[in-house]
Amino acid sequence: MKSLLIAAAAEEHNPLIPEWIEVILALVVFGILFFAIKKFVVPNFEKTFAERSQAIEGGIAAAATKQAEADAKLAELEQQLADARHEAARIREEAREQGAAIIAELREQANAESARIIEHGKAQIEAERQQAVTSLRAEVGTLATGLAGRIVGESLEDDERQARVVERFLAELETADASAAGDA
Repeated sequence: MKSLLIAAAAEEHNPLIPEWIEVILALVVFGILFFAIKKFVVPNFEKTFAERSQAIEGGIAAAATKQAEADAKLAELEQQLADARHEAARIREEAREQGAAIIAELREQANAESARIIEHGKAQIEAERQQAVTSLRAEVGTLATGLAGRIVGESLEDDERQARVVERFLAELETADASAAGDA
C-alpha cells in the first residue's frame, strides 16, 4: 500500500505545475529582492543619472556660452582688423599727401635757389663786365692818349683833356658798333 500511495502521490505531482510552497517562497524572495533593489540600487542609479544629466546640460550650456563668447570675440577682432585697415589706409593717404607737399615745397625751394643762383651769376657777370669795361677804358684811354700824342705831336698829359679825348673816342666806337649791329 505504501507503494501504491507513493505511486499515487507520484502520479499526482505534475512537474509542470509548481508546488504552492515554492510559488509562495518565490514570491516572498522576489518581493524582498524587489524591495532591496528599489530601496538601495534604484536611488543610486537615479542619483548618478541626474548628476550625469546635469553635467551634460551644464557642459552644453558652458559650450554654448563659450561659443557665444568666441563669436563675440571674433566679431570684435574682425571689427578691430577693419578699423586697423581703415586707419592704415588713412595714414598711407596722409603720408602721400605730405610727401606730395614736401616734394612741391622742395621744388619751390629748388626753383627759388636756382633763380637766386642765376641772378647772383648775372650780377657777378655784370660786375665783372663793368670791371672789364672800366679796365679796358683805362687801358684804351692810356693807349689812345699815348698814340694820339705821337700822332699829334703834342703831349696829352693833362688828365681832363685825356679823359675828354678817351670819352669821345669810346663814344664814337659805341655808335659805330650800334650802327653795324643795326645794319646786320
